[in-house]
Amino acid sequence: MPDHTVPQPAVEHAGDDPMTTETIIARLTHWFRQRPNSIEFWELILTDERLILCFVGESYRSLLLRADMGERDRATIADLPPDDIETFDERNVTVPLEAVEKLHLVTGTRLRRARLVVSWQVGNDVESDEWTLYQSRTADPQRELVTELESDPRLEDVDIAVETPRFPRL
Repeated sequence: MPDHTVPQPAVEHAGDDPMTTETIIARLTHWFRQRPNSIEFWELILTDERLILCFVGESYRSLLLRADMGERDRATIADLPPDDIETFDERNVTVPLEAVEKLHLVTGTRLRRARLVVSWQVGNDVESDEWTLYQSRTADPQRELVTELESDPRLEDVDIAVETPRFPRL
């Protein structure tokens, strides 16, 4: 299982300036997105420059096609630098850190999965994009990690919160 400690060591950035380094702030793992005909599996990598939503697999409604659940690709990207993660799949989404608006974790209960709501500004418009992701049952609780992100000075412009459901015992 990947280490969720903050901060992680700097990784060389392969951009225009080879002397710059990009630090991974957090890895939010084992999230999925419900689609009309499938379930998409995602990993979120937050660096001091950007948020990378990395696609790691898809499962279709048919029981015969639910084999991997994204574990193979999660293991593949576990030790990759951010530039390699960004290009890992064509469906990956990269958002500059200054465009990220919201990161809300709603903790899970016995009957409901934890939810992660991520929103970001699209281009220079006032339009935003928002995704709601759900945590898989095999994931570690990431409440402490998101709580630490609330006090990170690099994320002071991002609305970060950990919320408890209205009826937490259910």
